[in-house]
Amino acid sequence: MQTNAASLIRKLEHCRPLSTEEKRALEDACSPVRQVPPRSDLICEGDPAERVHVVLEGFACRYRIQPDGSRQVVGLLLPGDMCDVRVCILKRMDHSIGTLSAVRAAQMPRETVEGLLDRFPRLARAFWWSTLVEESITREWVVNVGHRTAFERMAHLLCEIFERLHTVGLTRANSCELPLTQAELSDALALSAVHVNRVLMEMRHNGLITLRNQQLTLHDYESLRHISGFDARYLHLDGVTAPSFALAVRNTA
Repeated sequence: MQTNAASLIRKLEHCRPLSTEEKRALEDACSPVRQVPPRSDLICEGDPAERVHVVLEGFACRYRIQPDGSRQVVGLLLPGDMCDVRVCILKRMDHSIGTLSAVRAAQMPRETVEGLLDRFPRLARAFWWSTLVEESITREWVVNVGHRTAFERMAHLLCEIFERLHTVGLTRANSCELPLTQAELSDALALSAVHVNRVLMEMRHNGLITLRNQQLTLHDYESLRHISGFDARYLHLDGVTAPSFALAVRNTA
């Protein structure tokens, strides 16, 4: 039976193995659980930063609203992701966190997080590792929207999502869930929705992907990786629990 903290534990163990006591502490910290509908805010920019949200199931995102009302998605939050451990140090949120699908989320109060860090040095290291991975992903997103073509941006993002889900055991062969709308993909890639639609149609026409009923299938992962220059090493997910999907593909080639 899948426990509440299963994805979080699996992700953190890419840093180092966790003891039974550490896993139990995470399970306790991830209770109770909130059921949040799609396209809702977990927390808004300017709100007091009093707790860390943990995505247990579903997709969420970090975003900023611009003065003209447009939205820029600045990061995706997938199962096992903590929504910024750093907020415990800050007084207020400098961005919003919204759901993209129905989400099961836990809320860790600041005191709970501080207690985990004080009691378990290995968890403190794993939390710090998770924060560094978030920063690495943010740097790659800047490169993606600043220096890659629309086709390359989309290919890179799809490879990233698939890799991140693979490492927490949420892929099936070469398929995974992808509940983002074309408008949400455009917000993440700094493209128009029309441009996103055109790129997806080209990928389908070339036999690279199928995207139907919120399910993504990568028919030619190696081509997508090569086209976009995707290198999974920036995710730092080649730890103890499972190799990256890219490495698994190369080992079976």
